[in-house]
Amino acid sequence: MPDIFTKAKRSDVMARIRSRGNRNTELALVRVFRAERITEWRRHVQIVGRAALLRGPNITAAQQRRPTVRVRPDFVFRKPRLAVFVDGCFWHACPKHATKPKNNRPFWQRKLSANKQRDVLVTQTLRRGGWRVLRVWEHELARKNQARLLRRIRKALTAR
Repeated sequence: MPDIFTKAKRSDVMARIRSRGNRNTELALVRVFRAERITEWRRHVQIVGRAALLRGPNITAAQQRRPTVRVRPDFVFRKPRLAVFVDGCFWHACPKHATKPKNNRPFWQRKLSANKQRDVLVTQTLRRGGWRVLRVWEHELARKNQARLLRRIRKALTAR
């Protein structure tokens, strides 16, 4: 069925739609934290640091500069300096559950590749700033994977 809007109008309409982020997955991890009495976490605290240098054949000159980077992890534990990210299986190309859309394939390959590159940059930047980074996949929040996830979280919280 053809679109009723022009390409420019459709772009304008879509640009006005704001994202809600990964709220459902974050709330699932909040429930895990509360059920296990894991405390002292904060959500979406901004961390400022110098960007890590990216290397590789697909990295542009602009990406190789080292600007100040502002990062907002999904959860921050300030005392142990732990940043926790909850990554969606589709958006961050989970090796187990990622699907590749058949329509507009070049766009999605660029988009998902850029997401993975940004994840690497953010992780390197935080680690160079003295933070530990824990990335939790969306599928790890399932009840059957919860024991393993809790071991990873507790290990990350107690490691020095």
